[in-house]
Amino acid sequence: MDPLSQASLGASLSQSFANNRSQQRVALIIGALSGMTPDLDVLIRSAEDPMVFLEFHRQFTHSLIFIPFGALFCTLFFYPLLASKWFVKRWPAAKLSFSQVYLFAFLGYATHGLLDACTSYGTQLFWPFSTERFAWNTVSIIDPLFTLPVFFLVLFAAYKKNARYARFAFGYAVLYLSLGLVQYHRAEAAVFELAQQRGHQVERVQVKPSFGNRHVWKLIYEYDGRYYVDAVKLLTEIEYITGTSIQKLNVQRDFPWLPADSQQAKDIERFRWFSDDYLAVSGHNPNLIMDVRYSFLPNRINSMWGVEVNKQLIDEGKLDAHVRYDIKSGADKKTVKRFMEMVF
Repeated sequence: MDPLSQASLGASLSQSFANNRSQQRVALIIGALSGMTPDLDVLIRSAEDPMVFLEFHRQFTHSLIFIPFGALFCTLFFYPLLASKWFVKRWPAAKLSFSQVYLFAFLGYATHGLLDACTSYGTQLFWPFSTERFAWNTVSIIDPLFTLPVFFLVLFAAYKKNARYARFAFGYAVLYLSLGLVQYHRAEAAVFELAQQRGHQVERVQVKPSFGNRHVWKLIYEYDGRYYVDAVKLLTEIEYITGTSIQKLNVQRDFPWLPADSQQAKDIERFRWFSDDYLAVSGHNPNLIMDVRYSFLPNRINSMWGVEVNKQLIDEGKLDAHVRYDIKSGADKKTVKRFMEMVF
């Protein structure tokens, strides 16, 4: 989720346990910042190896077993600041014991990984025991209907110095995420119905809400070596938005010149793990392997990110060279307009 959502949810749980009215504001700050802290893993990256970022983002800092250690890290940062004479003199209500700071930090930090797992990106909740990326697909990475009510309620709780509003915020968040399961199952039923209409036997399926809403969903299913991508509008009735299809990646067929022991071939397999094997070669760039799960329009196959292989490096004998990571910065006006028409 976006930082504002993580901060708001983290604050809502921390404030919910701040029974002393004077602690509401400091609980908001500690919970919000602790709720964002796991995403510091984005700093783990390598200029030479672009796969490092993909492997470490949402890994150990997002693991359930790491929560106590992450909370301790936050506490060791916050407590000396809050306990300093300068700070206590200017904000007496912010004076907390070490255990109180740890409690607020723990609660804020604990919300992060679970909230991320509700999206489609994938979160390693059980690292180091498992590298499985959990993606429950119940909410978009950015969803104003989720974020804004929680955000304003935690601010109101701090303003009124009343934990009741923070508990409303956390309860609303849990309810909103839970109700996403209803839309998820409707979307899943819709994709099987669509495949049946086409006479296809579904081999693998993924459904997820499109950007910023929860009624337009992206539908992906695999059949006979191809990925079929469509969208569906889930309001009172189901409305399909026809999409397209693409051939599934086959490295030996698509890149016969690529040695299996080269670093680029190994990087493709690392990207395959990250993308849950939803990979295909871009129709616009024959050297670009894209993640089919993501596109600016939910019924289209247009790469938002992927990895680019380089035959010239192989010809020059540079077998240890890495792939290049490619990411698009944003959609053009025509794409934005079409997406808004889908949503509204």
